[in-house]
Amino acid sequence: MTRTAKELAPLIGATLEGDGGVELAGVASPERAGTRDLIYVEAAKHAARAAASAALCVVAQEGVTLAGKTVLRSSEPKFAFAKAAELLLGRPPIASGIHPTAIVAPLARVAPSAGIGPYAVIGEDAHVGAGTQIGAHSVIGAGSWIGENCRIHPRVTLYGGVRIGNRVEIHSGAVIGADGFGYAQGDGKYFKFPQAGIVEIADDVEIGANTTIDRGSLDDTRIAEGVKLDNLVHVGHNCRIGAHTVIAAQAGLSGSCIFGKHVVVGGQAGFGERCKLEDGAVIGGQSGVLGGKTIYARETVWGTPARSLEKFKQLFAWYGRLPELAARIKELEAKIASK
Repeated sequence: MTRTAKELAPLIGATLEGDGGVELAGVASPERAGTRDLIYVEAAKHAARAAASAALCVVAQEGVTLAGKTVLRSSEPKFAFAKAAELLLGRPPIASGIHPTAIVAPLARVAPSAGIGPYAVIGEDAHVGAGTQIGAHSVIGAGSWIGENCRIHPRVTLYGGVRIGNRVEIHSGAVIGADGFGYAQGDGKYFKFPQAGIVEIADDVEIGANTTIDRGSLDDTRIAEGVKLDNLVHVGHNCRIGAHTVIAAQAGLSGSCIFGKHVVVGGQAGFGERCKLEDGAVIGGQSGVLGGKTIYARETVWGTPARSLEKFKQLFAWYGRLPELAARIKELEAKIASK
């Protein structure tokens, strides 16, 4: 949608400097931008890139000088730019209306404004809210409940009884509500432990492609509002993830992990059963948090087993010196042997 810089500024919380009549129709990097594209600058060191760009309008913070450009001043230029992109680009539709090849069970409740794509299946007693779009070949299990204005991309599977809030986006290949990995051992074999809970996902959550979230065992698996899960993340049964937590790709959570609010997890991190991360904890990529371990509020940890970032840096420095230290030890041993 085309907007002028003057129209856009208050919508993204920015202050206009320059020609408010500049028309904007898209966003781009400085090198690829045309005259109708919006760009952004986070720091003064990138000002030259913006100055050389064909873009006429720039989102920038205070102290960044951009002669000849219309500037939308913001203390958080990246955040303001993201809001502007949403306004200018919108989102391509996933589905509109109910496709003739879709299968909608007789007792399913689908809002008139919802969209159901080709070959999608909506089970009995499922609820699909107003404005929600469900992509091709997706399966919404019996008794599932999906709120308003959700975006369910193609080939998503929701097992029965899953509950999804409003404005949730689920990317292709995600599987939500499968049985957790729970077994009881007896008579020399494993017997399946009940997986009778559900998955509850709150408002404004985004779930990446091929991510899996297991249903609860005797409790429920709960994802709070604003959580962002990257691609290929696994969340085990009975886990609880607090509001506005972000988890990068290929991270894996064992059963009954408890994450607080605003936790940040790097890619490929692993979490043992029943570990706890308090509010604001930061877990470095490829870290391993042992089962039952607690990471305290606003603590940053790295490595396996996970330890404070300061300790990790010390140990990492020593690891790098091991060949040198080994050579020195051999030299000392040779001197002692010669005496």
